[in-house]
Amino acid sequence: MSRFIFADNKTIKDISRDRQALTTGDITHELVTLRDYWRYAISRFNAANLSYGHGTTTAGDDAAFLLLDSLDLPIDALDPFLDARLLPHERTLLAERIEARVTTRKPSAYLTGRSYIQGVRFHVDERVIVPRSHIGEILFSEYLSPEGSAYLPDPMSVETAVDICTGSGCLAVLAAQFFPNAEVDAVDLSADALEVAKLNVAEHTVGNQVTLHQGNLFAPLGKKKYDLIITNPPYVDHEAMDGFPAEFRAEPAMAFDGGVDGLDLVRQLLADAPKHLNPDGGMICEIGSGREILEEEYPHLDFLWLETAESQDAIFWISAETLGVKAKK
Repeated sequence: MSRFIFADNKTIKDISRDRQALTTGDITHELVTLRDYWRYAISRFNAANLSYGHGTTTAGDDAAFLLLDSLDLPIDALDPFLDARLLPHERTLLAERIEARVTTRKPSAYLTGRSYIQGVRFHVDERVIVPRSHIGEILFSEYLSPEGSAYLPDPMSVETAVDICTGSGCLAVLAAQFFPNAEVDAVDLSADALEVAKLNVAEHTVGNQVTLHQGNLFAPLGKKKYDLIITNPPYVDHEAMDGFPAEFRAEPAMAFDGGVDGLDLVRQLLADAPKHLNPDGGMICEIGSGREILEEEYPHLDFLWLETAESQDAIFWISAETLGVKAKK
């Protein structure tokens, strides 16, 4: 007889099933406030050793995002709602999503269907990587500064911009909002990703400015030139991808894969960008952790490394002039 059979004839599997039933059912009678669910979610997330990095970095922040966004509350305003008593259907929803976060290990943004860049909300699902580009922070900090930007073009002067590897379309949407006079192209190799981008373009009512293109980098754009190139290409190296936790494996692999050292697409962008830049333009590019490799390979290029809240060298700006684009005489 198995030593895992207990006196009441329940196996470990039976007990596990009972615990899950308690998680998704009975706790909604015991937990009544948002504070209750936040505490419970943190405990479950810590016990499950979940991973973060999709806009949150701790169990507490991830739980807060999941709960607040599920209830359509401001995701940066937990305190005012902590002691609010929840309606029965709200308790059920939160219990189910906490359980799903633990059992599926999908990023919380996939469970709510929404992600944010600098407070701007975008639709997301498993067809796209969860938006978390530092470029959004750069655009907001540079263009909302009273002094304006020291290197990015004047927003009213930008007439053409392109977002390469657009994914969910979030940076293309922000570009349309920051550059009201610009025609914005947005390119991605994934047809599925462009379907999500289409939703975000419509949601933010920028369809009169943003045109979506399927293809590899600049290939679908012909000989078109731009005042600004924005790009957050796949830049994760294969070794790092092999070590991904489940949350990152839930996202499309092609959105991460930058080749052996992570910089395959960045090299292509540097090679092709001069053919698509106007003389006074430039490119802003996110590359992750490849600064030393790039500076060694391209000693003749003057990269301007941009600091964000979480990095000092994950993004560079490079002017058309530095890339060898000459003004017409």
